[in-house]
Order: sequence, then C-alpha cells, then structure tokens
Amino acid sequence: MRITYLALAAAAALSLAACDSPGEEAAENNADAIEATADNQAAALEQQSDAAEDAGNEAAADALEEKADAVEEAGEETSEAAEEAH
Repeated sequence: MRITYLALAAAAALSLAACDSPGEEAAENNADAIEATADNQAAALEQQSDAAEDAGNEAAADALEEKADAVEEAGEETSEAAEEAH
C-alpha cells in the first residue's frame, strides 16, 4: 500500500512539473516551428546539392551542402534562443 502511495505521489509531482504555462507552450511551439522551417530549407539545399553532384558540379554541390549545414545550425540556435527567451 505504501508503494502505491509513493508511486501516486511521484506521478502527481511529475505531472505538475510537466505543466507549462500558456506562454511557455507558445514559446515551445514557436521554437519548434523555427527549427522545422530551417530543417525544410536545409533539406531543399541538400537536394540541390545532390542534383549538382549528379550533374558533375562538385564545387556547387559542396557549397550547397555547407549552406545546408549552416542553415540547419542557425535554425537550431535560433530555436533554442526563442525557447529560452520566454
């Protein structure tokens, strides 16, 4: 019986800790949207890089791949900053 009460108390504490205020929820949603947008842009650049590589243009492929990496990294940093700002 004691274990049941301890388990219930732990579950209650975890559920209260997991509750976000509406502002925190909005900040998380905004951060997720920023990161998703950056990921989509990076994926598009990677596709362009693949096409350039298939066409035999290694320099363009490398440049596009570097740009994709930079976009993805910037998206992650911006997303983290947006979430921490709240």
